[in-house]
Amino acid sequence: MASRLLQPRRWLLAGLLLALLALNSSPAQALDTSTGTGLQDRALFQERVDYTLTNQSDHDFHGQDLRNTSFAGAVGRGADFSDANLHGAIFTQGAFADADFHGADLSDALMDRADFSGTDLRGTLLSGVIASGSSFAGAQIEGADFSDALLDRDDVRRLCRDAEGSHPQTGVSTRESLGC
Repeated sequence: MASRLLQPRRWLLAGLLLALLALNSSPAQALDTSTGTGLQDRALFQERVDYTLTNQSDHDFHGQDLRNTSFAGAVGRGADFSDANLHGAIFTQGAFADADFHGADLSDALMDRADFSGTDLRGTLLSGVIASGSSFAGAQIEGADFSDALLDRDDVRRLCRDAEGSHPQTGVSTRESLGC
């Protein structure tokens, strides 16, 4: 019977100990995802402007640092993204027809179900992108690097028809990066 009476005291002591530890511990630190590894971490904790569901048609993003920025569902027809750093950016379900991505870094970008028809992708780094369900009809891809990109088989066939050149920085052949 004495052991049954000690049970509540143990819980009470454990609770008091936890409360004391909480009072004496340092405040919680925010997660640093500046070197993040996953798209979820980057999307949830980004410190960039969020362009989700906005109209950025004809906007000038030339040369800007837009790493991990979200353009999900955005309209960016004719926008200038040339030479921009868009590493890890999100373009899901966006409309970027006739946009200029010449020389941009789109590595590890999420570009699924988006319209990139007629875009200028010359010299663009597209390694590791996920672009399933996207359209690249009429896109200029000379010197683009699609290494480790996830593209629909039909898109790869169409892109291989026009694939030529090598990426200016990685030196990877466009045809080779597409697996033509």
